[in-house]
Amino acid sequence: MYDHIGLSVRDVDASVRFYEAALGALGHRVRSRDTASASFGPATGAALYVSQGKPAAGVHVAFIAPDRTAVERFHAGGLDAGGHDNGPPGVRADYGPTYYAAFLLDPDGNNIEAVCLT
Repeated sequence: MYDHIGLSVRDVDASVRFYEAALGALGHRVRSRDTASASFGPATGAALYVSQGKPAAGVHVAFIAPDRTAVERFHAGGLDAGGHDNGPPGVRADYGPTYYAAFLLDPDGNNIEAVCLT
């Protein structure tokens, strides 16, 4: 549905550490990097771009996880890399009977989610 998402961040290095750890659990890697920006994604397909700037408030981005273990690795990796818990891994029955997700706040306070629907 989308080609890419761009986020403005205060500290590119802190964001790279966070997203590399959290999204690595979902099969995403750093695809490009310079002093003012970086992009993350799978080998093909959509990408997330972060660039130096004034962060927007209240952004929510959800990434598809291949399984529940990947959701758990996303959460643990993001916490280890400086993210903040915004909802531990678990079923969110109010979203659906198989909606398994975890939520993290990135270094700029964006709500980043990994979700497995099986």
